[in-house]
Amino acid sequence: MEYKVKVVSAVSDVPQATWDALAKGEGPFLRYDFLNAFEKSGCCNEASGWIPQHLVIEKAAEADQSPVTDQSLISEHSLANDQASINKEALSASDECTVIAIIPGYLKTHSYGEYVFDHSWANAYHQHGIPYYPKWVAAIPFTPVTGSRILTHEEAPFSEALLALISQAVQSIGEETVSSCHWLFTNARTQKLLGNHSELLTRYAVQFQWHNYQYTSFDSFLNALTSRKRRDMKKTQRKLVEQGIHYRHLTGSDITDEVLDFFLQCYQATYLKRSGHTGYLNEAFFRQLRDTMADNMLIVTAYKNETPIASALFFFDKTGLYGRYWGALEEVNGLHFACCYFEGIAFAIEKGLPLFNPGTQGEHKILRGFEPIYCQSQHQLFSAPFHDAVASFLHQESEHIVAYFNQAQDVLPFNNDITPTLKTTNTPNPLLAVNNHNEKTI
Repeated sequence: MEYKVKVVSAVSDVPQATWDALAKGEGPFLRYDFLNAFEKSGCCNEASGWIPQHLVIEKAAEADQSPVTDQSLISEHSLANDQASINKEALSASDECTVIAIIPGYLKTHSYGEYVFDHSWANAYHQHGIPYYPKWVAAIPFTPVTGSRILTHEEAPFSEALLALISQAVQSIGEETVSSCHWLFTNARTQKLLGNHSELLTRYAVQFQWHNYQYTSFDSFLNALTSRKRRDMKKTQRKLVEQGIHYRHLTGSDITDEVLDFFLQCYQATYLKRSGHTGYLNEAFFRQLRDTMADNMLIVTAYKNETPIASALFFFDKTGLYGRYWGALEEVNGLHFACCYFEGIAFAIEKGLPLFNPGTQGEHKILRGFEPIYCQSQHQLFSAPFHDAVASFLHQESEHIVAYFNQAQDVLPFNNDITPTLKTTNTPNPLLAVNNHNEKTI
């Protein structure tokens, strides 16, 4: 079988129909419109340190199985009957090749906006006089949500030859040497496609996610909690109501310019207060999303009497609800929890969505019914000594991650009737999995 890997520098180099056909069912963040908005708005470019370098994998048609012309690229990576080549030209329509996979990827000149923290790795490189940047990541910019990182209809694990070709394609990107390859927040499907690739190290992290156990209302969710936690959450809601706080849920065409303008005002003001800048994502990004993905967007606006004071932006489709951005013009105790979590839960129940991912980090979510979940990323450092050192580090770190997961699990606020059925209760220890890539290296 002959494969070709093309490196394209823009989502728009791929026909939207081709991209979205492969991304179907993979959530809102892998859609053409979402990723294209980063590039068209200038949020992902050389200046931002997120340089689009997407991989497009093509398979030659059955009638065109002639050997690859440029064997110099792949001779040492050939395996059995698999052949492959790299092409950096923009994707064009072809009757001779079929696009079987797309890997959204970026050449990075820093580690911000990834939420898989490797600054200590970069520092180790620097201390030895070796550049860690640029590196290449398969990721969704600024979006730490687990999902597919290989958009494909293929089911079987990729062959060693194809995985080697992908690695070679990454190393050939750009004019400078690429130090490493990182697959961030991969789901089980991507992990299966990557197979038992021994060069990849697995890193674990913990996030907190709400699951819909066929709740019929917000009150039915509260009834699944212990009486103490149920009282605490009702008390928070009651105090907000007493201050005149109420909310509007807006989706689709209801997200008017006025609604979006207020969200942007809140988002930028909160970022400025917290970080000294108005956020990584600009107005053009959000406006393009509103123009192309409004039916997958939810804006919750919080009002104090008749005055809007806060706003939160979510994305959703049949895969779930995803909380992303928030801002407030007035500080009100408990408002963040209510607007970003309670209202999100209520919306997910109303729409029958299976889960609600509110964003990364934050132990405060546990006592509000968000269960710990494991996240995975896979890493390959092209310098063998550093790769082995990171493998040793990850082996130690993983034990702490598992301990943290167990501690979070122990303080969940659910009552005894529902606890045995929780997804987190039945989550296995990932370190006991048969294929632990980190163990192979150390």
